[in-house]
Amino acid sequence: MIRHLRGEYLNYDKGAIVIETSSGVGFRVMVPDNSPLLLKGEGDIVSTFTYLNVKEDNLTLFGFHDQESLRLFEQLISINGVGPKAGISIMSLADVNTIKSYIINGDVKSLSKANGIGKKTSERIILELSEKIEVNDDIRGEVNLDYIISGRLVIAKNEAIVALTTLGYSKNEATTYVEAIKDNDLTTEAYIKLALKNLM
Repeated sequence: MIRHLRGEYLNYDKGAIVIETSSGVGFRVMVPDNSPLLLKGEGDIVSTFTYLNVKEDNLTLFGFHDQESLRLFEQLISINGVGPKAGISIMSLADVNTIKSYIINGDVKSLSKANGIGKKTSERIILELSEKIEVNDDIRGEVNLDYIISGRLVIAKNEAIVALTTLGYSKNEATTYVEAIKDNDLTTEAYIKLALKNLM
């Protein structure tokens, strides 16, 4: 896997930079719109940490100016529904510390500004990464625990509704019976069992 590139900045090419290594090979590397690498001029020597996305018909390199940015990108694309293009879009929102603060503090609105990232995906990113990402004390604000708890509730109920519809119940029936459950801290499986009990 190509993990790091160092070479001459040849040119900018539609969201990417082209880097020619000492071997004479030019690599096209997708970078965030706010990457410090874009401040380099043609002919400058640049160094970038890379992620290689492999598909059957395509190999795409994504580049970052430091390892911290690369780590955050890889954490983002580990989330269901967040591919490399969406990940680079999130990374284009702001600097790494600011993006981490969005996640830590449950800032759905800011994350949703990224192209290809809707509210539900933003919520999932926050729920899955808020306790995993490494942050400095100076960027960790007051964590919105109420948001995180309520977000988990919404996801669990939605998953239960989807499961019930696959069992043959209408969406209206499933929604009515799941929402009628008063307990707010149950797992998806528990919501399904209680809803089925009421439906029967």
